[in-house]
Amino acid sequence: MIQDLTRQKDLLLQEYEFEKEQFQRQTQNMGVQKKVRRGMCWFPLSVGRSYYNSLDQLVVEVSRSTDTDVEHQFEPGKPVCFFREDASGMLTYMKFTAQVSFVEENRMVVSLPSPQALSQIADADRLGIQLYLDEYTYRLMFQALDDVISAKGNRLAQLRDICHTTAPASEFSFAPVRFPWLNPSQEKAADMVLRAKDVAVVHGPPGTGKTTTLVEAIYETLHREVQVLVCAQSNMAVDWISEKLSERGVNVLRIGNPTRVTDRMLQDTYERRFENHPLYDQLWGIRRNIRQLYDSREGNRENRHQKIARLKEKATELEYTISESIFADARVIACTLTGSAHHLLTGRRFGTLFIDEAAQALEASCWIAIQKADRVILAGDHRQLPPTVKSPAALSGGLDKTLMQTICENKPRCVSMLTVQYRMADDIMQFPNQEFYDGLLQSDPGVKYRGILDWDTAVEWVEAGGEESPSPSPSTREGSSDFQQMNTQNISLPSLVANGVFGGLTECQSVLHEGSNLHCDARTGPGEGPPFRFPFEEGETLASDGLSRINPVEAELALQTLHDYIERIGKDRILYERLDIGIISPYKGQVHLLRKMLRKDSYWKPLRQLISINTVDGFQGQERDIILISMVRQNEQGQVGFLADLRRMNVAITRARMKLIIIGHSPTLCRHPFYRRLKQYIDNLWE
Repeated sequence: MIQDLTRQKDLLLQEYEFEKEQFQRQTQNMGVQKKVRRGMCWFPLSVGRSYYNSLDQLVVEVSRSTDTDVEHQFEPGKPVCFFREDASGMLTYMKFTAQVSFVEENRMVVSLPSPQALSQIADADRLGIQLYLDEYTYRLMFQALDDVISAKGNRLAQLRDICHTTAPASEFSFAPVRFPWLNPSQEKAADMVLRAKDVAVVHGPPGTGKTTTLVEAIYETLHREVQVLVCAQSNMAVDWISEKLSERGVNVLRIGNPTRVTDRMLQDTYERRFENHPLYDQLWGIRRNIRQLYDSREGNRENRHQKIARLKEKATELEYTISESIFADARVIACTLTGSAHHLLTGRRFGTLFIDEAAQALEASCWIAIQKADRVILAGDHRQLPPTVKSPAALSGGLDKTLMQTICENKPRCVSMLTVQYRMADDIMQFPNQEFYDGLLQSDPGVKYRGILDWDTAVEWVEAGGEESPSPSPSTREGSSDFQQMNTQNISLPSLVANGVFGGLTECQSVLHEGSNLHCDARTGPGEGPPFRFPFEEGETLASDGLSRINPVEAELALQTLHDYIERIGKDRILYERLDIGIISPYKGQVHLLRKMLRKDSYWKPLRQLISINTVDGFQGQERDIILISMVRQNEQGQVGFLADLRRMNVAITRARMKLIIIGHSPTLCRHPFYRRLKQYIDNLWE
């Protein structure tokens, strides 16, 4: 037990050292433009207004004016550093770190440590900002593991022993609580949560109403407790359950910055309630007077310092009064797991901690929050996305094994699985049901036979590339041009130009050699006349960032397949019924390519608001009427890379409500037994 936690700490140290080395290498050796393309840097940067927010933090607005179509990795709460570039291209990093407070598309609000930091930014030419190593989160996790390892004779030690050993978990004894509006498996799970004295797990496979069940369990718990703590690994997950609780009429106080600051969420944040408190105007006036006294050069210096000290004391009293008033009104405190270490929660303790999406959280981060609670309820699905681990050594050592998995193994009686799903047509559900859930899932009658078109099949595999034409080997692809990286395909010339394969029609036509007998009509658009056959080698290749992978021909095929399916449905019907569409790829490079292609083709313009394109991780917790998956991998060695992490594929194929289309190269993918079974399952549906 202690050995397991000590090993977790050693693996976490490996992960930290790996990420630290990566950051140093990127900072020292990588050029600015490469950082920009990878989404970890904005350059050049425009500086906007600066002001003090409701928590008296100095913040500054910055924006990027170029590379606006590049996806970035900046999120609220992440640490950042500023730099300037001189005329020779050398970078000088400023000797302070800041934190992202808010980010939206190409604008960011950053909290600064001091007015001197603002002066450095304001005076800099050719300013940039990049992500900084998040050492704070690592410190919190290391400290949490140290605390739980050394705990003796307290509640933390008891919870540690219950989670990591066969020590029994106890229950309250009272009559069953009925939830007649829930289905039997949901009702059983909610009742189990209320009975648990120590720990309980709600296992919620896709579409089974995990959030609904958790909200009801929290609502009922609040009849027994004054206040509970609700956490999740990501801001997005915290925001989602916070919204559902607010809709249920629960007073939620959101600590930290939501990833997507909607009007609905803004009114629940601590900052907004602080600003709206009746005493806030008085506090703001005192803070303004303090800043004016600091800037003033009039009068006796000693008297000025005495006035500042008195005003600071009064401001502190008002801040405490406002804060206590806000917490006294809240029934649920919602934050991320690392957010539970926020200074606003120092010294506060809760009867119950609910951890949503617990299967995506490292065990160490869970213990940060568990230290504040007497019992813990975990909800999630350990058959879906695992925690993110970057170090191969830490991953192989088992750092991605979560606390939820450990409890499921050691305490199966504390686990309640939801078994009725309300999302997918039955044909979409059955394959993941057999592969991941032992056939225990059932489709609700309302969704079992749902579909968009008559005589349609819910799941479809579209072959990417001809099986008779072997894919090029990596050695063949290296150094080849875009023209050489594809095979013969029926693709319209303007779409190739629009999608950036060639810079223009002239460039495209210049590669056509005499005697090729290829049809090339510059007037022909997608679906507007005969296609031409163009000599391209199919297959995957590295994206421009050198890290991810793309498959341009498969991307073209994916959009053409979706185009054809939309034409079968009717564009007017899709717009009228607001049928939403998701395009998923496991690879960021393919996601960026697909987004670029979609933006540059006018056919998609009226539909863009209904189409989302993202990675598997980006679609976690979401669903769409139509899902198309571009698998990317196509090589003669049959290598599938991290597609071998089947939990990610479980997420991808369970996002669809009515139609699932998989674009994949079966000679590559079907060398893996999972994808061979998937292909066979789909083939059987079409027989």
